[in-house]
Amino acid sequence: MSDRLYIFDTTLRDGEQVPGCQLNTVEKIEVAKALQELGVDVIEAGFPISSPGDFESVVEISKAVTWPTICALTRAVQKDIDVAAESLKYAKKGRIHTGIGTSDFHIYHKLNSNPDAIIERAVEAVKYAKKYVEDVEFYAEDAGRTGNEYLARVIEAVIKAGATVVNIPDTTGYTLPHDFGAKIKYLVDNVPNIHKAIISTHCHNDLGMATANTISGIINGARQAEVTINGIGERAGNTSLEEVVMTLKTHYQALQIDTGVNTKQIYQTSRLVSTLMNMPVQPNKAVVGRNAFAHSSGIHQDGVLKNRENYEIMDPTDVGINESAILLTARSGRAALKHRLELMGFQLSKEKLDEVYEEFLKLADKKKDVRDDDIALLVGDATRKEHRIKLNYLQVISGKSLKPMASVVLDIAGEKFDATSAGNGPVDAAISAVKKIIHRQVVIEEFLVQAITRGSDDIGKVHMQVDYQDSIYHGFGAHTDIITASVEAFLDAINKLPVGE
Repeated sequence: MSDRLYIFDTTLRDGEQVPGCQLNTVEKIEVAKALQELGVDVIEAGFPISSPGDFESVVEISKAVTWPTICALTRAVQKDIDVAAESLKYAKKGRIHTGIGTSDFHIYHKLNSNPDAIIERAVEAVKYAKKYVEDVEFYAEDAGRTGNEYLARVIEAVIKAGATVVNIPDTTGYTLPHDFGAKIKYLVDNVPNIHKAIISTHCHNDLGMATANTISGIINGARQAEVTINGIGERAGNTSLEEVVMTLKTHYQALQIDTGVNTKQIYQTSRLVSTLMNMPVQPNKAVVGRNAFAHSSGIHQDGVLKNRENYEIMDPTDVGINESAILLTARSGRAALKHRLELMGFQLSKEKLDEVYEEFLKLADKKKDVRDDDIALLVGDATRKEHRIKLNYLQVISGKSLKPMASVVLDIAGEKFDATSAGNGPVDAAISAVKKIIHRQVVIEEFLVQAITRGSDDIGKVHMQVDYQDSIYHGFGAHTDIITASVEAFLDAINKLPVGE
Protein backbone atom coordinates (compact mmCIF):
# COMPACT_ATOMS: atom_id res chain seq x y z
CA MET A 1 0.00 0.00 0.00
CA SER A 2 1.28 3.47 -0.88
CA ASP A 3 1.92 6.20 1.67
CA ARG A 4 -0.19 9.34 1.57
CA LEU A 5 1.39 12.79 1.24
CA TYR A 6 -0.78 15.71 2.28
CA ILE A 7 -0.56 18.80 0.09
CA PHE A 8 -0.62 22.06 2.05
CA ASP A 9 -1.04 24.96 -0.36
CA THR A 10 0.13 28.38 0.79
CA THR A 11 -0.37 30.28 -2.47
CA LEU A 12 -2.85 32.59 -0.75
CA ARG A 13 -0.56 33.30 2.20
CA ASP A 14 3.16 32.88 1.50
CA GLY A 15 2.68 33.10 -2.26
CA GLU A 16 0.70 36.30 -2.02
CA GLN A 17 3.52 38.03 -0.15
CA VAL A 18 5.21 38.76 -3.49
CA PRO A 19 5.19 42.54 -4.02
CA GLY A 20 2.55 43.56 -6.56
CA CYS A 21 0.74 40.20 -6.48
CA GLN A 22 -1.86 40.89 -3.81
CA LEU A 23 -5.39 39.64 -4.46
CA ASN A 24 -8.71 40.98 -3.25
CA THR A 25 -11.13 38.72 -1.39
CA VAL A 26 -13.15 37.82 -4.48
CA GLU A 27 -10.01 36.77 -6.33
CA LYS A 28 -8.78 34.77 -3.33
CA ILE A 29 -12.07 32.88 -3.23
CA GLU A 30 -11.70 32.07 -6.93
CA VAL A 31 -8.21 30.68 -6.32
CA ALA A 32 -9.36 28.77 -3.23
CA LYS A 33 -12.13 27.08 -5.21
CA ALA A 34 -9.62 26.16 -7.91
CA LEU A 35 -7.34 24.66 -5.24
CA GLN A 36 -10.27 22.64 -3.93
CA GLU A 37 -10.95 21.39 -7.47
CA LEU A 38 -7.26 20.57 -7.76
CA GLY A 39 -7.53 18.40 -4.67
CA VAL A 40 -5.19 20.00 -2.15
CA ASP A 41 -5.69 18.89 1.46
CA VAL A 42 -4.98 22.16 3.26
CA ILE A 43 -5.39 25.77 2.09
CA GLU A 44 -3.46 28.34 4.10
CA ALA A 45 -5.85 31.22 3.54
CA GLY A 46 -3.95 34.07 5.19
CA PHE A 47 -2.36 35.72 8.21
CA PRO A 48 -5.51 37.14 9.85
CA ILE A 49 -3.94 39.57 12.30
CA SER A 50 -1.80 41.20 9.60
CA SER A 51 -4.67 43.20 8.08
CA PRO A 52 -8.48 43.47 7.97
CA GLY A 53 -8.31 42.27 4.36
CA ASP A 54 -6.48 39.09 5.32
CA PHE A 55 -8.95 38.46 8.15
CA GLU A 56 -11.91 38.88 5.80
CA SER A 57 -10.33 36.58 3.22
CA VAL A 58 -9.93 33.75 5.72
CA VAL A 59 -13.55 34.21 6.82
CA GLU A 60 -14.93 34.20 3.28
CA ILE A 61 -12.74 31.36 2.05
CA SER A 62 -13.90 29.32 5.05
CA LYS A 63 -17.48 29.86 3.88
CA ALA A 64 -16.78 29.18 0.19
CA VAL A 65 -14.71 26.00 0.47
CA THR A 66 -16.25 22.72 1.56
CA TRP A 67 -13.83 19.89 2.26
CA PRO A 68 -10.17 21.10 2.44
CA THR A 69 -8.81 22.17 5.82
CA ILE A 70 -8.58 25.98 6.09
CA CYS A 71 -5.46 27.15 7.87
CA ALA A 72 -4.67 30.53 9.42
CA LEU A 73 -1.12 31.62 10.25
CA THR A 74 -0.08 33.24 13.54
CA ARG A 75 2.99 34.12 15.53
CA ALA A 76 3.44 32.55 18.98
CA VAL A 77 1.35 35.41 20.37
CA GLN A 78 -2.03 35.01 22.09
CA LYS A 79 -3.63 37.96 20.28
CA ASP A 80 -2.63 36.45 16.90
CA ILE A 81 -4.17 33.14 17.91
CA ASP A 82 -7.40 34.80 19.12
CA VAL A 83 -7.83 36.60 15.81
CA ALA A 84 -7.01 33.46 13.80
CA ALA A 85 -9.58 31.44 15.74
CA GLU A 86 -12.20 34.12 15.08
CA SER A 87 -11.43 34.11 11.34
CA LEU A 88 -11.88 30.33 11.21
CA LYS A 89 -15.31 30.23 12.85
CA TYR A 90 -17.03 29.26 9.57
CA ALA A 91 -14.45 26.66 8.51
CA LYS A 92 -15.72 23.10 8.25
CA LYS A 93 -12.21 21.99 9.22
CA GLY A 94 -9.98 24.69 10.72
CA ARG A 95 -6.29 24.67 11.58
CA ILE A 96 -4.21 27.22 13.45
CA HIS A 97 -0.60 27.41 12.25
CA THR A 98 1.56 28.95 14.97
CA GLY A 99 5.26 29.02 15.58
CA ILE A 100 8.49 30.80 16.38
CA GLY A 101 12.10 31.03 15.17
CA THR A 102 14.45 28.31 16.41
CA SER A 103 17.82 29.03 14.78
CA ASP A 104 20.54 30.91 16.65
CA PHE A 105 20.05 33.77 14.19
CA HIS A 106 16.41 34.12 15.19
CA ILE A 107 16.77 33.33 18.89
CA TYR A 108 19.57 35.79 19.59
CA HIS A 109 19.34 38.40 16.83
CA LYS A 110 15.62 38.58 16.01
CA LEU A 111 13.87 37.59 19.24
CA ASN A 112 16.61 38.64 21.72
CA SER A 113 15.87 35.49 23.71
CA ASN A 114 17.44 32.18 24.68
CA PRO A 115 16.79 28.52 23.69
CA ASP A 116 14.87 27.53 26.82
CA ALA A 117 12.60 30.58 26.65
CA ILE A 118 11.82 29.82 23.01
CA ILE A 119 10.68 26.30 23.91
CA GLU A 120 8.44 27.74 26.64
CA ARG A 121 6.85 30.22 24.20
CA ALA A 122 6.36 27.48 21.60
CA VAL A 123 4.63 25.20 24.08
CA GLU A 124 2.42 28.00 25.40
CA ALA A 125 1.35 28.96 21.89
CA VAL A 126 0.41 25.40 20.94
CA LYS A 127 -1.53 24.88 24.16
CA TYR A 128 -3.36 28.18 23.69
CA ALA A 129 -4.28 27.36 20.06
CA LYS A 130 -5.43 23.93 21.19
CA LYS A 131 -8.20 25.63 23.21
CA TYR A 132 -9.76 26.76 19.93
CA VAL A 133 -9.09 23.92 17.47
CA GLU A 134 -8.01 20.32 17.64
CA ASP A 135 -5.78 20.64 14.58
CA VAL A 136 -2.72 22.75 15.49
CA GLU A 137 0.38 23.01 13.33
CA PHE A 138 3.64 24.31 14.77
CA TYR A 139 6.38 25.84 12.61
CA ALA A 140 10.00 26.05 13.74
CA GLU A 141 11.01 29.06 11.69
CA ASP A 142 14.48 28.77 10.12
CA ALA A 143 14.65 25.08 11.05
CA GLY A 144 17.01 24.64 8.11
CA ARG A 145 19.70 26.50 10.06
CA THR A 146 18.71 25.11 13.46
CA GLY A 147 20.91 22.49 15.12
CA ASN A 148 19.28 19.08 14.97
CA GLU A 149 19.55 18.30 18.69
CA TYR A 150 17.87 21.54 19.73
CA LEU A 151 15.27 21.23 16.98
CA ALA A 152 14.41 17.75 18.25
CA ARG A 153 13.85 19.18 21.77
CA VAL A 154 11.50 21.82 20.38
CA ILE A 155 9.53 19.34 18.28
CA GLU A 156 9.17 16.86 21.14
CA ALA A 157 7.87 19.62 23.43
CA VAL A 158 5.26 21.00 21.00
CA ILE A 159 3.94 17.54 20.13
CA LYS A 160 3.57 16.87 23.86
CA ALA A 161 1.66 20.17 24.07
CA GLY A 162 -0.77 18.99 21.39
CA ALA A 163 0.66 19.85 17.96
CA THR A 164 -0.78 17.57 15.28
CA VAL A 165 1.59 18.75 12.53
CA VAL A 166 5.21 19.91 12.95
CA ASN A 167 6.51 22.12 10.17
CA ILE A 168 10.26 22.06 9.46
CA PRO A 169 10.86 25.10 7.24
CA ASP A 170 13.99 25.84 5.28
CA THR A 171 13.00 29.48 5.62
CA THR A 172 16.03 30.97 3.89
CA GLY A 173 16.46 28.28 1.22
CA TYR A 174 19.95 27.57 2.61
CA THR A 175 19.89 23.82 3.14
CA LEU A 176 21.33 21.22 0.76
CA PRO A 177 19.03 18.30 -0.14
CA HIS A 178 21.05 15.62 1.65
CA ASP A 179 21.27 17.80 4.77
CA PHE A 180 17.56 18.57 4.77
CA GLY A 181 16.71 14.89 4.31
CA ALA A 182 19.08 14.00 7.14
CA LYS A 183 17.39 16.60 9.38
CA ILE A 184 13.98 14.99 8.82
CA LYS A 185 15.42 11.54 9.44
CA TYR A 186 17.05 12.78 12.66
CA LEU A 187 13.66 13.89 13.93
CA VAL A 188 12.05 10.58 12.94
CA ASP A 189 14.79 8.66 14.78
CA ASN A 190 15.27 10.89 17.82
CA VAL A 191 11.92 12.45 18.79
CA PRO A 192 10.17 9.81 20.94
CA ASN A 193 6.63 11.05 20.24
CA ILE A 194 7.14 11.91 16.55
CA HIS A 195 4.58 9.26 15.58
CA LYS A 196 1.87 11.45 17.14
CA ALA A 197 2.32 14.20 14.54
CA ILE A 198 2.78 14.63 10.81
CA ILE A 199 6.12 16.07 9.74
CA SER A 200 5.76 18.87 7.20
CA THR A 201 8.27 20.53 4.88
CA HIS A 202 8.22 24.21 3.91
CA CYS A 203 11.15 24.99 1.64
CA HIS A 204 12.18 28.21 -0.07
CA ASN A 205 13.99 28.46 -3.38
CA ASP A 206 16.80 30.95 -2.71
CA LEU A 207 19.40 28.54 -4.12
CA GLY A 208 17.00 26.82 -6.53
CA MET A 209 16.69 23.68 -4.39
CA ALA A 210 13.23 24.01 -2.84
CA THR A 211 11.77 21.05 -4.71
CA ALA A 212 14.88 18.91 -4.22
CA ASN A 213 14.87 19.63 -0.49
CA THR A 214 11.15 18.88 -0.25
CA ILE A 215 11.49 15.55 -2.05
CA SER A 216 14.47 14.66 0.15
CA GLY A 217 12.37 15.45 3.20
CA ILE A 218 9.51 13.30 1.92
CA ILE A 219 11.82 10.36 1.20
CA ASN A 220 13.05 10.60 4.79
CA GLY A 221 9.65 10.64 6.45
CA ALA A 222 7.81 13.93 5.93
CA ARG A 223 4.17 13.38 5.00
CA GLN A 224 3.01 16.93 4.36
CA ALA A 225 4.53 19.27 1.78
CA GLU A 226 3.89 23.03 1.91
CA VAL A 227 3.86 24.40 -1.62
CA THR A 228 2.56 27.15 -3.89
CA ILE A 229 1.19 27.18 -7.42
CA ASN A 230 3.97 28.08 -9.89
CA GLY A 231 6.42 28.17 -6.96
CA ILE A 232 5.53 31.78 -6.18
CA GLY A 233 6.51 33.34 -2.88
CA GLU A 234 8.83 35.75 -1.17
CA ARG A 235 12.28 36.34 -2.66
CA ALA A 236 13.00 33.43 -5.01
CA GLY A 237 9.73 31.71 -4.15
CA ASN A 238 8.47 28.56 -2.46
CA THR A 239 8.42 24.92 -3.39
CA SER A 240 6.31 24.44 -6.52
CA LEU A 241 3.18 22.31 -6.07
CA GLU A 242 3.29 21.02 -9.62
CA GLU A 243 6.92 19.95 -9.35
CA VAL A 244 6.43 17.96 -6.14
CA VAL A 245 3.20 16.32 -7.29
CA MET A 246 4.54 15.34 -10.70
CA THR A 247 7.86 14.14 -9.26
CA LEU A 248 5.97 11.73 -7.02
CA LYS A 249 3.68 10.69 -9.87
CA THR A 250 6.60 10.13 -12.25
CA HIS A 251 8.57 8.14 -9.63
CA TYR A 252 5.58 6.37 -8.11
CA GLN A 253 6.93 2.88 -8.72
CA ALA A 254 10.08 3.63 -6.73
CA LEU A 255 8.66 5.87 -3.99
CA GLN A 256 5.11 4.50 -3.55
CA ILE A 257 3.91 7.89 -2.28
CA ASP A 258 0.58 9.24 -3.48
CA THR A 259 -1.16 12.62 -3.34
CA GLY A 260 -4.83 13.39 -3.73
CA VAL A 261 -4.15 15.96 -6.43
CA ASN A 262 -6.12 15.84 -9.66
CA THR A 263 -3.11 16.49 -11.88
CA LYS A 264 -5.25 17.24 -14.94
CA GLN A 265 -6.21 20.52 -13.21
CA ILE A 266 -2.59 21.66 -12.72
CA TYR A 267 -2.14 23.68 -15.91
CA GLN A 268 -5.52 25.40 -15.61
CA THR A 269 -4.84 26.35 -11.98
CA SER A 270 -1.37 27.59 -12.88
CA ARG A 271 -2.77 29.92 -15.52
CA LEU A 272 -5.49 31.20 -13.17
CA VAL A 273 -2.95 32.15 -10.49
CA SER A 274 -0.61 33.67 -13.06
CA THR A 275 -3.42 35.80 -14.50
CA LEU A 276 -4.91 37.00 -11.23
CA MET A 277 -1.54 37.81 -9.69
CA ASN A 278 -0.15 39.41 -12.86
CA MET A 279 2.88 37.16 -12.49
CA PRO A 280 3.87 35.47 -15.78
CA VAL A 281 5.12 31.90 -15.66
CA GLN A 282 8.68 31.70 -16.96
CA PRO A 283 8.74 29.82 -20.30
CA ASN A 284 11.17 27.15 -19.05
CA LYS A 285 9.31 26.58 -15.77
CA ALA A 286 9.09 22.86 -15.02
CA VAL A 287 5.71 21.22 -15.71
CA VAL A 288 3.70 24.40 -16.48
CA GLY A 289 6.02 26.66 -18.49
CA ARG A 290 5.05 27.08 -22.14
CA ASN A 291 8.24 25.26 -23.17
CA ALA A 292 7.84 22.38 -20.68
CA PHE A 293 6.48 20.11 -23.43
CA ALA A 294 7.86 21.97 -26.42
CA HIS A 295 10.49 20.56 -28.77
CA SER A 296 12.43 22.65 -31.28
CA SER A 297 15.54 20.57 -31.97
CA GLY A 298 15.19 18.43 -35.07
CA ILE A 299 16.67 15.40 -33.29
CA HIS A 300 14.25 15.76 -30.37
CA GLN A 301 11.27 16.36 -32.66
CA ASP A 302 12.00 13.25 -34.67
CA GLY A 303 12.36 11.22 -31.47
CA VAL A 304 9.12 12.52 -29.97
CA LEU A 305 7.19 11.88 -33.17
CA LYS A 306 8.42 8.28 -33.18
CA ASN A 307 7.71 7.74 -29.48
CA ARG A 308 6.79 10.49 -27.02
CA GLU A 309 8.72 8.81 -24.21
CA ASN A 310 11.99 9.24 -26.08
CA TYR A 311 12.15 12.80 -24.74
CA GLU A 312 9.18 13.20 -22.37
CA ILE A 313 8.99 11.66 -18.90
CA MET A 314 5.46 13.02 -18.39
CA ASP A 315 2.40 12.85 -20.58
CA PRO A 316 1.29 16.49 -21.10
CA THR A 317 -2.35 15.40 -20.82
CA ASP A 318 -1.63 14.35 -17.22
CA VAL A 319 -1.22 18.01 -16.25
CA GLY A 320 -4.03 19.33 -18.42
CA ILE A 321 -2.10 20.22 -21.59
CA ASN A 322 -3.63 18.80 -24.76
CA GLU A 323 -0.41 17.69 -26.43
CA SER A 324 3.29 18.31 -26.82
CA ALA A 325 4.25 21.29 -28.94
CA ILE A 326 6.49 20.68 -31.91
CA LEU A 327 7.90 24.18 -32.35
CA LEU A 328 9.16 24.86 -35.81
CA THR A 329 12.44 26.77 -35.80
CA ALA A 330 15.60 26.86 -37.88
CA ARG A 331 16.70 23.72 -36.01
CA SER A 332 13.64 21.68 -37.02
CA GLY A 333 13.90 18.85 -39.49
CA ARG A 334 11.74 17.63 -42.37
CA ALA A 335 9.96 15.15 -40.08
CA ALA A 336 8.61 17.94 -37.88
CA LEU A 337 7.53 20.05 -40.87
CA LYS A 338 5.86 17.06 -42.54
CA HIS A 339 4.05 16.24 -39.27
CA ARG A 340 2.76 19.79 -38.92
CA LEU A 341 1.67 19.92 -42.56
CA GLU A 342 -0.27 16.69 -42.15
CA LEU A 343 -1.99 18.04 -39.03
CA MET A 344 -3.01 21.05 -41.09
CA GLY A 345 -4.41 18.83 -43.83
CA PHE A 346 -1.62 19.19 -46.43
CA GLN A 347 -0.40 16.06 -48.15
CA LEU A 348 2.71 17.00 -50.14
CA SER A 349 4.84 14.90 -52.42
CA LYS A 350 8.48 14.41 -51.43
CA GLU A 351 9.56 16.91 -54.09
CA LYS A 352 7.06 19.52 -52.94
CA LEU A 353 7.98 18.91 -49.30
CA ASP A 354 11.65 19.45 -50.12
CA GLU A 355 10.76 22.68 -51.87
CA VAL A 356 8.64 23.95 -48.97
CA TYR A 357 11.32 22.87 -46.48
CA GLU A 358 13.98 24.97 -48.20
CA GLU A 359 11.72 28.01 -48.02
CA PHE A 360 10.86 27.14 -44.44
CA LEU A 361 14.54 27.25 -43.44
CA LYS A 362 14.93 30.68 -45.03
CA LEU A 363 11.90 31.95 -43.15
CA ALA A 364 12.98 30.31 -39.88
CA ASP A 365 16.27 32.19 -40.05
CA LYS A 366 14.28 35.43 -40.06
CA LYS A 367 11.69 34.51 -37.40
CA LYS A 368 12.10 33.15 -33.87
CA ASP A 369 9.49 30.49 -34.49
CA VAL A 370 7.31 29.51 -37.42
CA ARG A 371 3.58 29.13 -36.85
CA ASP A 372 0.75 27.40 -38.69
CA ASP A 373 -0.19 30.55 -40.62
CA ASP A 374 3.40 30.86 -41.78
CA ILE A 375 3.42 27.27 -42.99
CA ALA A 376 0.18 27.74 -44.93
CA LEU A 377 1.81 30.69 -46.64
CA LEU A 378 4.88 28.63 -47.52
CA VAL A 379 2.68 26.03 -49.17
CA GLY A 380 0.99 28.84 -51.06
CA ASP A 381 4.39 30.23 -52.08
CA ALA A 382 5.34 26.82 -53.48
CA THR A 383 2.14 26.87 -55.51
CA ARG A 384 2.86 30.40 -56.72
CA LYS A 385 6.13 29.19 -58.19
CA GLU A 386 4.02 27.46 -60.82
CA HIS A 387 2.54 30.79 -61.91
CA ARG A 388 3.26 32.09 -65.39
CA ILE A 389 4.28 35.51 -64.02
CA LYS A 390 6.75 35.46 -61.13
CA LEU A 391 8.60 38.11 -59.18
CA ASN A 392 12.29 37.70 -59.88
CA TYR A 393 13.74 40.87 -58.39
CA LEU A 394 12.53 43.87 -56.41
CA GLN A 395 14.41 46.88 -55.15
CA VAL A 396 12.81 49.90 -53.54
CA ILE A 397 14.41 53.19 -52.55
CA SER A 398 12.41 55.26 -50.10
CA GLY A 399 12.92 57.70 -47.27
CA LYS A 400 11.68 60.84 -45.59
CA SER A 401 13.26 63.19 -48.16
CA LEU A 402 13.31 60.78 -51.12
CA LYS A 403 10.64 60.15 -53.73
CA PRO A 404 9.93 56.42 -53.64
CA MET A 405 11.39 54.51 -56.59
CA ALA A 406 11.03 50.83 -57.39
CA SER A 407 12.84 48.53 -59.81
CA VAL A 408 11.17 45.25 -60.71
CA VAL A 409 12.18 42.21 -62.74
CA LEU A 410 9.43 39.75 -63.66
CA ASP A 411 9.79 36.26 -65.08
CA ILE A 412 6.99 35.74 -67.60
CA ALA A 413 6.93 32.22 -69.03
CA GLY A 414 10.69 32.00 -68.63
CA GLU A 415 11.53 35.40 -70.13
CA LYS A 416 12.80 38.32 -68.00
CA PHE A 417 11.29 41.81 -68.15
CA ASP A 418 12.25 44.83 -66.06
CA ALA A 419 10.84 48.28 -65.30
CA THR A 420 11.38 51.18 -62.92
CA SER A 421 8.75 53.55 -61.62
CA ALA A 422 8.13 56.25 -59.03
CA GLY A 423 5.10 56.35 -56.78
CA ASN A 424 3.35 58.03 -53.87
CA GLY A 425 4.87 55.41 -51.57
CA PRO A 426 7.09 52.33 -51.86
CA VAL A 427 4.17 49.96 -52.50
CA ASP A 428 2.64 52.27 -55.11
CA ALA A 429 6.03 52.59 -56.85
CA ALA A 430 6.48 48.81 -56.97
CA ILE A 431 2.96 48.15 -58.29
CA SER A 432 3.39 50.88 -60.91
CA ALA A 433 6.59 49.23 -62.14
CA VAL A 434 4.78 45.89 -62.44
CA LYS A 435 1.96 47.53 -64.42
CA LYS A 436 4.51 48.88 -66.92
CA ILE A 437 5.54 45.30 -67.69
CA ILE A 438 2.21 43.49 -67.80
CA HIS A 439 0.30 46.10 -69.85
CA ARG A 440 -3.05 45.25 -68.28
CA GLN A 441 -5.57 47.92 -67.32
CA VAL A 442 -6.29 46.73 -63.81
CA VAL A 443 -7.59 48.76 -60.88
CA ILE A 444 -6.87 47.83 -57.27
CA GLU A 445 -10.24 47.90 -55.53
CA GLU A 446 -9.15 46.66 -52.11
CA PHE A 447 -5.81 46.44 -50.35
CA LEU A 448 -5.66 44.84 -46.89
CA VAL A 449 -2.51 44.36 -44.80
CA GLN A 450 -2.53 42.11 -41.74
CA ALA A 451 0.17 40.89 -39.33
CA ILE A 452 0.14 37.19 -38.51
CA THR A 453 2.04 37.37 -35.23
CA ARG A 454 3.31 40.07 -32.94
CA GLY A 455 6.76 41.58 -33.11
CA SER A 456 9.08 43.19 -35.60
CA ASP A 457 9.85 39.86 -37.28
CA ASP A 458 6.20 39.36 -38.29
CA ILE A 459 5.15 37.99 -41.60
CA GLY A 460 2.76 40.49 -43.17
CA LYS A 461 -0.22 39.14 -45.09
CA VAL A 462 -1.65 41.16 -47.97
CA HIS A 463 -5.05 40.56 -49.53
CA MET A 464 -5.68 42.40 -52.77
CA GLN A 465 -8.79 42.72 -54.92
CA VAL A 466 -8.37 43.98 -58.49
CA ASP A 467 -10.89 44.89 -61.16
CA TYR A 468 -10.16 43.85 -64.74
CA GLN A 469 -12.79 44.35 -67.45
CA ASP A 470 -15.57 44.50 -64.85
CA SER A 471 -14.50 41.22 -63.26
CA ILE A 472 -13.01 40.93 -59.77
CA TYR A 473 -9.87 38.87 -59.06
CA HIS A 474 -8.34 38.21 -55.66
CA GLY A 475 -4.67 37.94 -54.85
CA PHE A 476 -2.79 36.94 -51.74
CA GLY A 477 0.83 37.42 -50.66
CA ALA A 478 2.90 37.12 -47.52
CA HIS A 479 6.43 38.06 -46.60
CA THR A 480 8.45 39.56 -43.76
CA ASP A 481 8.83 42.55 -46.14
CA ILE A 482 5.42 44.13 -46.63
CA ILE A 483 6.35 45.64 -50.04
CA THR A 484 7.31 42.23 -51.39
CA ALA A 485 4.09 40.78 -49.94
CA SER A 486 2.10 43.50 -51.74
CA VAL A 487 3.73 42.79 -55.10
CA GLU A 488 3.22 39.04 -54.63
CA ALA A 489 -0.47 39.61 -53.86
CA PHE A 490 -0.85 41.78 -56.96
CA LEU A 491 0.87 39.17 -59.15
CA ASP A 492 -1.24 36.41 -57.61
CA ALA A 493 -4.33 38.26 -58.83
CA ILE A 494 -2.76 39.04 -62.24
CA ASN A 495 -1.97 35.35 -62.79
CA LYS A 496 -5.68 34.64 -62.51
CA LEU A 497 -6.57 36.95 -65.39
CA PRO A 498 -7.47 35.34 -68.74
CA VAL A 499 -4.29 34.56 -70.70
CA GLY A 500 -3.84 36.16 -74.13
CA GLU A 501 -6.13 39.18 -73.64
